[in-house]
Amino acid sequence: MHGWLILDKPYGLGSTQAVSAIKRCLREAGVPKTKIGHGGTLDPLANGVLPVALGEATKLAGRMLDSDKIYDFTLKFGEQTDTLDAEGQVIATSDVRPAREGVEAVLARFRGPIEQMPPAFSALKVDGRRAYDLARAGEDVVLKSRAVTIHMLDLVAYDGESATFTAAVSKGTYIRSLARDIALAAGTVGHVTMLRRTKAGPFTLEQAIPLDKLQEAARERGIGQYMLPLTAGLDDIPALPVTPAEAGALRQGRVLVGNPRRQGLMLAMEGETPVALVEGTGPEIKVVRGFNL
Repeated sequence: MHGWLILDKPYGLGSTQAVSAIKRCLREAGVPKTKIGHGGTLDPLANGVLPVALGEATKLAGRMLDSDKIYDFTLKFGEQTDTLDAEGQVIATSDVRPAREGVEAVLARFRGPIEQMPPAFSALKVDGRRAYDLARAGEDVVLKSRAVTIHMLDLVAYDGESATFTAAVSKGTYIRSLARDIALAAGTVGHVTMLRRTKAGPFTLEQAIPLDKLQEAARERGIGQYMLPLTAGLDDIPALPVTPAEAGALRQGRVLVGNPRRQGLMLAMEGETPVALVEGTGPEIKVVRGFNL
């Protein structure tokens, strides 16, 4: 099996645990042992779109990590926690509850390219150790700010205590940090109480399957009905038709003579079979990722 299962990851399950659950589903469905990996970590307290790559599609998982994401999230005002979500301990409080107009007024500061300080409770490494391990041990965690891009940030609901937003963000963006900074800019403090990823790269909630539905399909040996092809992760890449001889050369990692008018990333296809992710650079076509199909 070479392709994608798009999981609607449930609340309370880490990304690694979710991949393990899918491995169990595949075993129950009688699928031969295959490589598997996910395309973008989701916190246990977050839910939503988690692309899971199988077989040769795992070669594209890294590309999925670099893709843009869209989230819905709720920011509760009045308390900041050490984890910046509902799981942590309260470390700051405020009686200030900004008006809706006040919340909307600060959002412009966070649209476009920004510098963001990641949460202390994150998987980033400090001197070879995970930041969350240091934070849980009570050590001071000093992280560097990072450049990220907020492509879209809209307030969609506000009840005076909690605000719900939709955000489209670049790779490396921490929604918990974004929520913290919105609250501070609005003159108060806050933390995330709901986080749902609605899009990761080309994959959306419409394609996502709840875990219990996947488990049911596995028991009935019907998990294949939910598989998306390897090419589904490359919908934004133009196809490059190649001949059998050219396909053979690409499979050997050889460089082809290309068309200078076709530059950048392309998906070399021999008929309906993906051969390789290639890049046109000047007069040459070079293999970026080859597929053993």
